[in-house]
Amino acid sequence: MVTVRVVIADDHARMRGRVRDALESGGCDVCGEGATAADAVRLVQEHEPDVALLDIHMPGNGIQAARDIVRANPEVAVVMLTQSAEDEDLFDSLRAGASGYLLKDTDPTQLADRLRGVLAGEGAMSARLVARVMDEFRAPTRRRFGRPTAAAAKLSAREWEVMQLLSEGLTTDEVARRLFLSATTVRVHVSSVLKKLRVTDREGAFRLLRGE
Repeated sequence: MVTVRVVIADDHARMRGRVRDALESGGCDVCGEGATAADAVRLVQEHEPDVALLDIHMPGNGIQAARDIVRANPEVAVVMLTQSAEDEDLFDSLRAGASGYLLKDTDPTQLADRLRGVLAGEGAMSARLVARVMDEFRAPTRRRFGRPTAAAAKLSAREWEVMQLLSEGLTTDEVARRLFLSATTVRVHVSSVLKKLRVTDREGAFRLLRGE
């Protein structure tokens, strides 16, 4: 059985203890524990684990920790372990680069195997959330651009993400919060898109990106 090295970050000490016990019983090596997002990032740098297991609503924001870890340590798999079944937390975590999203009512005897599955290339997600992800990809076309277009190929991944969220009806400030950017940075991305597509407003950009 492969030993998985894990860093745990959760601001509830009792929960950390239960998770540690479950992982160690399953043959994992818990090489670091912390209570904040900053702790998580630091511990990953220090211990270079296989998996970072993060709570979302801990001081400093677990989703931001996930983003920072994925950016600085792409070889470390990030899995969220949380009480939150909210769509916003789920999709923000996946956008941040998390490889899994498990609820804290997950059977603890399965936790170690779920992390091994992630390292083997499987997604780890609580069963009742899978349908929500499927629904997101089945969403009507008004919520997402259609087939890839020549216009889309001109954009960076971040520019595409900004325009996608704006096309869904989010405001500049809402996009900024969703992507952990400043509103000014969002506006800079939009200006860049308009320049690349040679259009004068967002609606013109949306039409090109939808292939209309």
